[in-house]
Amino acid sequence: MWQEDRHQRIRALLSTLQRVSTERIMSDLGVSRETVRRDLLDLEALGELRRVHGGAIKPGDEAPIAERAHTRVKSKIAIAKAATGVIASGQTLFIDAGTTTALLAEELAKLANLTIVTNSIDVALKMRGATEPGNSANEVILLGGSIGERSMATIGGTTIAEIQRYRADVALLSPVGVDHRSGATNFDHAETEVARAMVENADRVVILADYSKIGERSRIAYCPVERIDLLITNRKATEAADFPLLKKKLRKVILA
Repeated sequence: MWQEDRHQRIRALLSTLQRVSTERIMSDLGVSRETVRRDLLDLEALGELRRVHGGAIKPGDEAPIAERAHTRVKSKIAIAKAATGVIASGQTLFIDAGTTTALLAEELAKLANLTIVTNSIDVALKMRGATEPGNSANEVILLGGSIGERSMATIGGTTIAEIQRYRADVALLSPVGVDHRSGATNFDHAETEVARAMVENADRVVILADYSKIGERSRIAYCPVERIDLLITNRKATEAADFPLLKKKLRKVILA
């Protein structure tokens, strides 16, 4: 099979499946793993896909949460530890779903007298699992709704309606990207609506974004720069071209 024919078949698979594994391409095209690797490298260079562990996804999409959980872990832990420093006893917190917020939950579980309202099953389990049964130091409220396909989190109209019942002191959110024009942005529509509702019902908004997200913009904006009270990121973020403009618009930045 000619190279252009292979590329066209890979494009078609991605268009249909959104994400395609190396094994699926090998099977459908009848080619070797090395040939698939070269083709994916070529198509990534053209901006037509993004390689991820085990295959490829459409450009602009976000890698699966199970894969993201193993990337930039030290940077995310540093952000999570820094975030605990801006939380006070007795506060009610909104926390959305993400790998950074999952690490945040592990740190918050060491504190006491907090009310955590979250759509993330992972966050809820980490918060509850850190204490002895019947001796929870924090109240954990898992929002109802449908479980999303991209992550173990609730989404949809029921989730949004439940968020409206609460007023949080702080919303701690982890976007796909944050830049000086669009603020915090996400890829998935349903997850974005949850984050937007949390922003609307919180007194303060804290954005947790590792250095790779600075200056990045995904397809749906949910929190303008002016609404962000605090950005917690890594010192390496200062190397991003967008950082000076972003910092100028923000009220406060913490470099972890």
